[in-house]
Amino acid sequence: MIHALPKCSTTNLLKHSLPRTLHSYFSLTLTFPFHSSSPHGPQPHPSAKIFKSGTKMGSYKLGDLSFYSLIQNHASALDFGSLEEVLDQMKRERRAFVEKNFIVMFKAYGKAHLPEKAVDLFFRMGGEFQCKQTVKSFNSVLNVVIQEGLFNRALEFYSHVVASKSFNIHSNALTFNLVIKAMCRLGLVDQAIEVFREIPLRNCAPDAYTYSTLMHGLCQEGRIDEAVSLLDEMQVEGTFPNPVAFNVLISALCKNGDLARAAKLVDNMFLKGCVPNEVTYNALVHGLCLKGKLEKAVSMLNKMVMSKCVPNDVTFGTLINGFVKQGRASDGARVLVSLEERGRRGNEYVYSSLISGLCKEGKFNHAMRLWKEMVGKGCKPNTVVYSALIDGLCREGKLDEARDILSEMKSKGYLPNSFTYSSLMRGYFEAGISHKAILVWKEMATDNCNHNEVCYSILINGLCKDGKIVEALMVWKQMLSRGIKLDVVAYSSMIHGLCNANLMEQGVKLFNQMLCQGPEVQPDVITYNIILNAFCMHNNISRAIDILNIMLDQGCDPDFITCDVFLKTLRENVNPPQDGREFLDELVVRLVKKQRTIGASKIIEVMLHKFLLPKASTWAMIVKQLCKPKSVRKVISECWSKLSY
Repeated sequence: MIHALPKCSTTNLLKHSLPRTLHSYFSLTLTFPFHSSSPHGPQPHPSAKIFKSGTKMGSYKLGDLSFYSLIQNHASALDFGSLEEVLDQMKRERRAFVEKNFIVMFKAYGKAHLPEKAVDLFFRMGGEFQCKQTVKSFNSVLNVVIQEGLFNRALEFYSHVVASKSFNIHSNALTFNLVIKAMCRLGLVDQAIEVFREIPLRNCAPDAYTYSTLMHGLCQEGRIDEAVSLLDEMQVEGTFPNPVAFNVLISALCKNGDLARAAKLVDNMFLKGCVPNEVTYNALVHGLCLKGKLEKAVSMLNKMVMSKCVPNDVTFGTLINGFVKQGRASDGARVLVSLEERGRRGNEYVYSSLISGLCKEGKFNHAMRLWKEMVGKGCKPNTVVYSALIDGLCREGKLDEARDILSEMKSKGYLPNSFTYSSLMRGYFEAGISHKAILVWKEMATDNCNHNEVCYSILINGLCKDGKIVEALMVWKQMLSRGIKLDVVAYSSMIHGLCNANLMEQGVKLFNQMLCQGPEVQPDVITYNIILNAFCMHNNISRAIDILNIMLDQGCDPDFITCDVFLKTLRENVNPPQDGREFLDELVVRLVKKQRTIGASKIIEVMLHKFLLPKASTWAMIVKQLCKPKSVRKVISECWSKLSY
């Protein structure tokens, strides 16, 4: 029941009811909300204190607007206890509850990461507070749940409310956008498309956000062509594409390596009056770096600047990481200098990438200079940077210094991760100090750092190389009992250890187990070389040939070590000795017939190094494969693109 007020406003009513000094204070507290910095949590708003003590100062009643002000203040402070008190007081005084009060509270629950509280309050609105829910409050709660990443819960909430006749809520465009977003995040793209097609039937029209969300979902599923078609449909239906829609597609095409189509979309953006922004350029730079076209990526950065689009940390980080992955960390460091010349500072992720890359390239002194420069400029190193430095020190064999850095890292409150410890373990094993590597393993457990598959692989590999096959088998069994995923490195290390310990059959048994695993744990060229070498060392060439046939059938190409293993065996263990020319020639022919030209080229390279000339027919076959018209055109195109820069 709403209490009728006199024609005068609430403020005028208070002027007549309160002393002048109290009225002045009351006005101030409403105009300038007080936010307490008390360490004991949110303090009651000053106006709330006045309301509670009002009976001693004169008779008055709060206006609905004042209650709304209180709700806003308590919601802003995330003081949910006081919010419930206000709601209780409003119920006692039979005040009218309006939807905007609840929407403010829903947003507060979202900010506090309490989505279930928002859902509960939504269901309380109609019964307890006699306030009818509309699509506005429904969308507000739905958005809170989705923002927390609870996509299944959001769809469940949506289905329950829409199906219930007691709510009688009709979805609008925003509702459909939120539902499509939740479905796409769950990978339910086909269901999202069904909802999308239903929108016009519900007297709604999809907007640019709807299209962008669905495009993103399709791209995440690798259905880029469908997403591009949706852009065309969007324009036909009269919905003007915004930069977000274009960026979704450009980013997906760049990640897929289709830079030509991405460039056409950028041209289309300009034609539609959409100006490429930093997201567009970052996607293009990322795509060029993935393709290894670093010079073009630098040119794109310059074009970005000329277009008055300011590169951000993502732009420079992507470019620097691209150089590092190509083994050009020094060039990446020059990009960092360029970044600083533009008045920006490299962050810890950029430094960690460069330090790690320089260490892997053996440029440890440069990495250390960069470390000191980073610390000197006030950029605090994080776990990633510390771990990169420790890894570099271990690669240089400076294990005592690596241990000192680990101690410094811990003392400054940065927790070492599995990579940090595994680098130190590998360093100790390579230095032949296996007991210290095992101590690091135990230290991980003390520091509550989980032993992952990489750590187990390093431990097994180190123990096997140290000849401690019994201990390695114990670790292997522990790995199996704990459900740790076995990777190629663990298998290869264990097989190598068993073969070196003259336990060939056990090694072959593990090898056969690998062949029965999924594609991610199939033997690689290192695994095959271990088995091939073991059979050849035991003068069992026929079984080695069988393994080689399996290798070729499984799509794994031989490398230089494979060739050396067989060449040595043919020279030393065959009577009469053979130089291996016919063997390698036949291997080249088999690879060419399987259309594995790169693998065949590597064998040819080995033959030339060993002065074992291939047959004329083999030469003709390999040259014909290498000089296919499409391959030649591709090489010519790459040359022209390089000359243009």
